[in-house]
Amino acid sequence: MSWDTGRVYNVSVHQGLPPVSADAPSEVEKSLLDFLLSYRVGGAFIYRDKLHANLLLKQNVLEVDLGHVNLYQEELAHAIQERPADILPLFENAATRAAKNILFPLASQGEKDAEEIANTINKVQITLRSSLNLLQFRELTADTINKLVRVPGIVISASVLSARATKLTLQCRSCRHVKIIFPTGGIGGVGGGSDRGLPRRCEGEAVEGERKDCGMDPYLIMHSKSSFADQQALKLQEAPDMVPVGDLPKHMLLSTDRHLTGKVVPGSRVIATGIYSTYSAAKEKGVGAAATRRPYLRVLHLETMSPASGGAGYNPFGLQFTPEEEEEFQQMSRSDGFYERFAKSVGPSIYGSLDIKKAITCLLFGGSKKVLPDGMRLRGDINVLLLGDPGTAKSQLLKFVEKVAPIAVYTSGKGSSAAGLTASVQRDTQSREFYLEGGAMVLADTGVVCIDEFDKMRDEDRVAIHEAMEQQTISIAKAGITTVLNTRTSVLAAANPVFGRYDEGRSPGENIDFQTTILSRFDMIFIVKDTHDETRDRTIAKHVLNVHMNRPNEVGDGEGELPLDQMKRYIAYCKHKCAPRLSPEAQEMLSSHFVSLRKQVQQVELDNDERSSIPITVRQLEAIIRISESLAKMTLSPTVANHHVEEAIRLFKFSTMDAVAAGSADGMSRGQLNEEMTNIEKEIRRRLPVGWSTSYQSLVRDFVSQRGYSSHALERTIFVLEKRDVIKLTGQKKVVHRIGV
Repeated sequence: MSWDTGRVYNVSVHQGLPPVSADAPSEVEKSLLDFLLSYRVGGAFIYRDKLHANLLLKQNVLEVDLGHVNLYQEELAHAIQERPADILPLFENAATRAAKNILFPLASQGEKDAEEIANTINKVQITLRSSLNLLQFRELTADTINKLVRVPGIVISASVLSARATKLTLQCRSCRHVKIIFPTGGIGGVGGGSDRGLPRRCEGEAVEGERKDCGMDPYLIMHSKSSFADQQALKLQEAPDMVPVGDLPKHMLLSTDRHLTGKVVPGSRVIATGIYSTYSAAKEKGVGAAATRRPYLRVLHLETMSPASGGAGYNPFGLQFTPEEEEEFQQMSRSDGFYERFAKSVGPSIYGSLDIKKAITCLLFGGSKKVLPDGMRLRGDINVLLLGDPGTAKSQLLKFVEKVAPIAVYTSGKGSSAAGLTASVQRDTQSREFYLEGGAMVLADTGVVCIDEFDKMRDEDRVAIHEAMEQQTISIAKAGITTVLNTRTSVLAAANPVFGRYDEGRSPGENIDFQTTILSRFDMIFIVKDTHDETRDRTIAKHVLNVHMNRPNEVGDGEGELPLDQMKRYIAYCKHKCAPRLSPEAQEMLSSHFVSLRKQVQQVELDNDERSSIPITVRQLEAIIRISESLAKMTLSPTVANHHVEEAIRLFKFSTMDAVAAGSADGMSRGQLNEEMTNIEKEIRRRLPVGWSTSYQSLVRDFVSQRGYSSHALERTIFVLEKRDVIKLTGQKKVVHRIGV
């Protein structure tokens, strides 16, 4: 069965396989019918019973395992793999005959009865589940054309369902002659208009020896007497972790029909089994030679790898765990100091920063997702922000997480637009209809998104991920498309402070240029400072040189690092098997701790006489709950114990609470500082009329040396006036110009 548009189709005959001659199809069909009716596992006729159950549910579809066909008759399974386009129609005919035998076992073979039965039973669709080796997009070559292949990937767009004609009833507009044809339609609307391939002249019988002249193109389609089947075109992209560095991800067109349509949405990770075939792209000029054709996959089976509901049951790309491997993982989770060992294996070539590595470990495992009785969802994914000086290995940690997480997408701030992170609306070249293409956060569903240079993103692009970070959905309302896409992802972001380096003399609000709305969505915020300390600098220098000279690193507790592949599989196993819940003792500890945290923040705000730029809200209480759950999940514990909560509180205090308390003014209260700044501002405005300029050094001499104001107050005043466009600094910030009122 070819998908070409009105072309002659031929198949090469391979040595060792019987050619499909006039007699051979009946033999093959008979073998397939015997297989469906007589194949048993134990004492059960599995396909006969399955077909019967589906027919009673009015589902004309049957899933066949190729492994069973192989056990039944090896030559038949080989023929299906080598010539699926020839064997599949015979398989469907055999299944339809089997359906008639099952539903009407005692029907007489009279013509009238046979016609009634044929009208009652539509053709049964066969879907082929196979365990062939997975082929990557780059391994699909000319040798695999017309063969059965299995390809993994991510669905990035799905077209609307269209109806493809399987039987057309035509009528001549002049002489009313009726003709029935069985068209071989194109794929997904490709292959010309609806009238292409119709007879150009009337083929009616001549009347009294004279042929009627009905003119050119006389036939009209009678839609009410024609048959149609559902068809949908999908666009499959190879997974980001399969793409070689420097290459663009490859795409492929998939064609699904009948019961396989409407099964997947953009963002689904699937393994598609189908016939690797080609079609000629219609309506395209200058494509090249007439024989050059485009490949596509005619889908015979879809295995969906994305879970319908997150949490336990997650299994990226169908990772199978052997009993020996499960036993090994159970032993690992029970081993002493496993949490420390796993944290040290995160970015082993990066020195120190153990608490940040512990936070990233928690992010990789994630908490437990909850769906409340009223339908509200509480996220289980942990978001972490690393904010700090350049050269503190933030990007290296992000790159490591991209490698170790089972599903991960890495993106950089300036190169990410709002549409690239969420979803874009594209227009189909053939049907001219709009469709959605998922962005980075949709493709990383149930995984991790690493966003580097978070501070360099435009504000309007950063706002696009607010909803994705808390509600874990993206709502789209563009070009008449209103929909909601899932983005159940953890976000690991790295950013630099406003001045490039963290300024100890300023408050966190001045160093961190983010709005409170986005900061409250991060569960842990680390301020990474590059402190000058001779002994620490020596140790780091020694460590970096060891890395460059390929010497082994000291992990610390004698036990070696965990291999990358084992870490990846262990994370997938824990996410698949475990979803811990809070114990009553842990619950009590958390509630009392949250109240004390709020009191602590209130005190910091009173001391500094300004609102904290990093808020402590109920979201932060949920953050500590999630961190506790991820620590329990790491050791495959079903409940969250007290020691998990204590470690979660310690991590939270080390990260977010330290960031809140950082950078109080130099020994003076916030009120004194504000008073000094007001006085300096008045004096600068008085001394410097609009259009005049002075040197920065003369201001320092006047205000700091002679009048006794603090240099910190002068710096902050100049910074604030520059932000308000009152003054402008030029000549490497040595000359101060007054440019505004």
